[in-house]
Order: sequence, then C-alpha cells, then structure tokens
Amino acid sequence: MSKYYPPTFKEKKFHCILCGVYAQQSWIDLKWSNYQGTYSTDFTFSHCSHCGKNSYWHNDRMIVPSEAPVPPPHLDLPETCTSEYEEARDIVARSPRAAAALLRLCVQKLMVELGEKGKNINDDIGELVKKGLPVEVQQALDYCRVIGNNGVHPGEIELTDNPEIAHSLFEMVNFIVEDRIARPKKVAELYGKLPQGALNAVEKRDAES
Repeated sequence: MSKYYPPTFKEKKFHCILCGVYAQQSWIDLKWSNYQGTYSTDFTFSHCSHCGKNSYWHNDRMIVPSEAPVPPPHLDLPETCTSEYEEARDIVARSPRAAAALLRLCVQKLMVELGEKGKNINDDIGELVKKGLPVEVQQALDYCRVIGNNGVHPGEIELTDNPEIAHSLFEMVNFIVEDRIARPKKVAELYGKLPQGALNAVEKRDAES
C-alpha cells in the first residue's frame, strides 16, 4: 500500500481528492476588482495537473469539495465494509464524531471478514491476538476501537476539537486491510503460480515434518 499524501494548503504535490492521483498542484489566488482596483481575498484554488479539476480553499481549509482530505478505502476492503467507510469519508469534515462511530462499525464488520464473531470488537481482538496477531495490527485495531467508542460515547478524547484524530482512523483501517487481507492475498496469488511439481514437493515436505 503506497503512502497517502492528503491535500494540504499550498503544497506543490499531493493526492488529488477529485481523481485520487498523486499529482502536481498549481495554486491561484482569487481576487476581485472594480473601477478602483483589484483586491485580494481569503480564497484560493488548487489546479490538479492530472485531472485538470480545481479544489477551492478558504484560508487553509478546503471547502469544495467538502470531503476531508482522507484516503479512499483500500482496494481490498470487503464490500460489506465499504458503505460505512465511504459515508464516514463524506461526513468527517462536518462531524468527526459521527465519522469515528461509522468507522467503528466498519471495523466491527471487518472482524467478521477476519473470521471472528463481530459482536464485541474487544473480544474479537483478544481472539486474534491468541491466534498470533502481530502487535502493530493489534494496536491499530485497538486505536480504532477506542477512538470509535469516543465517537459513540463521550470520553477523554474530544474529536470535535481534534478532527485530525478522526482523520487518522481512515489510515488505520486501510493499514489493517493491507496486513490482514491484501498481503496474504498477494502471497497466495504468487505462490499459486509455482509449477505443480514444486507445489507437490512442498506438500510432501510438510507432510513428513
């Protein structure tokens, strides 16, 4: 999974929120004029060199499109989870708490795809740990669980005042999908391309051990 560079005010390159491509951005200040002269405003727009479309900003905040600069869902995110992810992505700029709650539900559904019950995220994480879950994935899951719980129930973490915490949840979900689904899928795909004779030899070796 390649690194995601979110749209950032006045940056020369980032992932365009309109086409999703990491591309060069040109910045133009919006001005207005009358018979007395030309005047600056607090508005600018960034022009994507790949898709040719513009994103409009007020001061340092993107206002059109209104989506927060968070990554799209991982290509291997199961279909059962994508609607919650996309809805969270659509509303996180307006309500970080609601987005966090939706991503918590996304992770809960993801647990079912990982072979767990999907009723209690904390219990499911514990079961995965027993099965050898890497510590960094456990931490990513617990991060989503704790932050998501704060979206549902007020806690020690104030998401409204710290929207970047909600933004980070999207990266965490994609990291979990990359480790638990995408990588095993890729390894299995490549392994399956080995000659049948080599596959038979591996099976024989493992059966004798």
